[in-house]
Amino acid sequence: MRRLARDGAGRCTVWMTVGALAACAPDASGPGAGTAGSSAGGDWTAPLAADAPERFGFGSDASEERVALWDIDVKPDGEGLPPGSGSVAAGREIYELACMQCHGATGTEGPNDRFVAAGDWDPWPPGRVFGAYWPYATTFFDYTRRAMPQATPGSLSDDDVYAITAYVLHLNGMLPEDAVLDSASLVAIEMPGRDRFVPDNRTGGPEIR
Repeated sequence: MRRLARDGAGRCTVWMTVGALAACAPDASGPGAGTAGSSAGGDWTAPLAADAPERFGFGSDASEERVALWDIDVKPDGEGLPPGSGSVAAGREIYELACMQCHGATGTEGPNDRFVAAGDWDPWPPGRVFGAYWPYATTFFDYTRRAMPQATPGSLSDDDVYAITAYVLHLNGMLPEDAVLDSASLVAIEMPGRDRFVPDNRTGGPEIR
């Protein structure tokens, strides 16, 4: 695991996490157990041994290009959506190649998460499927763009993701067969489950809701 951090000069650097460093610590049962820097209650702020190298070489500089690869989140109001578009027809083809084996031919079969409700709402959706439960269609775009297909996440172009999103919305009856989806039309989608969510205004515990 790695994380981004800024040094005293404001430069962004990728560093190994403490968990990874702990794996390199001396064995708590071996020589030096319990000494500064060990994983058995030692003081990680203590000075390094005299023969320790000046730099351990963990991580590497995070260039603007590398940061941009991860800085792709899309908010519910559409902020962060990229330019591009995709049609329902194109989405059908991509879905059959990249999605159908996990989510089913019609989005109802699985074996993984289902996109389409298999029955009517009476009065609630029959399962937490995308079309009946998710409050924002932009969330589907965001997740698909960064995490799908499962075996090759990030391999889809922005137009591909618009197309797949359009097709799945079509499967849920929210777009006609000849529709083309872009950032403006995606934000305009009113998901049927949006009003089923209410703010959690309970008190009496940690005020973090």
